Amino acid sequence: MVMAQVLPPESVASELAISAGLPTLEVSLPIRRPLGQSALRVFPLAIGGNVFGWTADGGATNDILDTYFDHGGNFIDTADSYAAGRSEIMIGNWMRDRRLRSGIVVATKVGKSADNPGVTAKAISRSVNASLERLQTDYIDLLYLHIDNPDVPFEETLLAVDDLIRAGKVRHFGVSDHSSNRLVEARVIAAQLGVAPMLAVQNHYNLMHRTAYEGDLARVASQQRLAVMPRFALASGFLTGKYRTKADLGKNNRGSELANHLSKRGQRVLAVLDQVSREHKSSVATIALAWLLSKPGIVAPVASASRPEQVLELVAAAKIQLSRHQVAELDRVSA
Repeated sequence: MVMAQVLPPESVASELAISAGLPTLEVSLPIRRPLGQSALRVFPLAIGGNVFGWTADGGATNDILDTYFDHGGNFIDTADSYAAGRSEIMIGNWMRDRRLRSGIVVATKVGKSADNPGVTAKAISRSVNASLERLQTDYIDLLYLHIDNPDVPFEETLLAVDDLIRAGKVRHFGVSDHSSNRLVEARVIAAQLGVAPMLAVQNHYNLMHRTAYEGDLARVASQQRLAVMPRFALASGFLTGKYRTKADLGKNNRGSELANHLSKRGQRVLAVLDQVSREHKSSVATIALAWLLSKPGIVAPVASASRPEQVLELVAAAKIQLSRHQVAELDRVSA
């Protein structure tokens, strides 16, 4: 397999061409979005690692990540609990074999590991050290608190994360299961303690699941200038358009989750997605992700693929510009 190469930034590429006496060419650069208020810039689609070590073995994982990287992707989302840590191991092996660690933004989560459950100081420290070993890296770019446990003082959790940041083991942190009130509480406590504030929030948000995010959570995320990364961006596969009848549910091991979407509302959403996808000559999944990317504050939806060809539909969303009318129609039928 040909090793993927990291292309130099456009300005650097132009300087190299000029110094070599060559004509400058227009360089096609990967699309990048700022990750909140950090210096990190990420591809606007995070590839989910929840299938690695579960429905995707080592070979399939490498092919998926190769395809994602080859099409401009640089943002991988995983967790210490995915496939009991095997997801992190596979991602770590891929980065090591491709020598790509510095070109990849890695997000992982702590809190649900069977070995180190919870968000106490001890659990967080042990979880991060174990993740670093599995990922074969010295640092994690973005660490999420995978759960919220009000029984553990936020001060303890935030101080533990800050210690890891000061030690260089974590660059930034976010949360993935917290209410708007808890986001406000975390910001106040962080300011009082003088520790690093959170950078990002990962939430359940898609065309079929809007209410939990739109409202107070979106408002607080905007006020705090948090990078928002929707998870379940394709509603467990329903928004790919592949599951339209009860007979189709047997094709997916999340059939029970998909069944809830086989409603009149779900059919209306698919009908508009079908129309918009025809107008853009793209897939239904691509349009569903493009809708998310049209929303304020959204940096990179998280979506997974079990096969390399599925990755192409995911990354294509970064180049789709929906019209105001198309967004409004999708808003209307999914309300």
